[in-house]
Amino acid sequence: MTRTILGVDPGLTRCGFGVVSATGQQVRFVEAGVIRTPADAPIEERLLAVWTGLESLIERHRPHAIAVERVYAQMNVRTVMGTAQASGLALTVATLHGIPVATYTPTEMKAAITGSGRAEKAQVMNMVQRLLKLDAPVKPADASDALGLAICHCWRGAAKERIARAVAGGTR
Repeated sequence: MTRTILGVDPGLTRCGFGVVSATGQQVRFVEAGVIRTPADAPIEERLLAVWTGLESLIERHRPHAIAVERVYAQMNVRTVMGTAQASGLALTVATLHGIPVATYTPTEMKAAITGSGRAEKAQVMNMVQRLLKLDAPVKPADASDALGLAICHCWRGAAKERIARAVAGGTR
């Protein structure tokens, strides 16, 4: 069965997205980019722009699952707040559409894509390019990271789903 996965690298100025289609462990590039909002716009307008962008992606691609980068503490509190707000929007939009959602830390995604949770941005971009058999790296890094999240979910999400079903007493 082919599944479509939407990866979201949340951010308020640049919210990265990446869409892949997966059949088993094989992944194929569908679309990637960023939802941009002006830093000087009122927060409510920026949040609405991210919401609208995510809604449009869901309508266009009808994903089977959404993988979102889990927010982690950074030095810059303003950055964390915007990231957390965009992350909350992605989780809410997915839930409203009945789409299963999974979160992955940057370390989990990097480990799945490169084999090292400490990989640099350039390594992630290079591996995403290679895994999706693209002619050039996907830029900006937010879009490449979102593709990495989608690929990570294709590879790790199935195992998580089987474990959850087993714990819940499912037979599949």
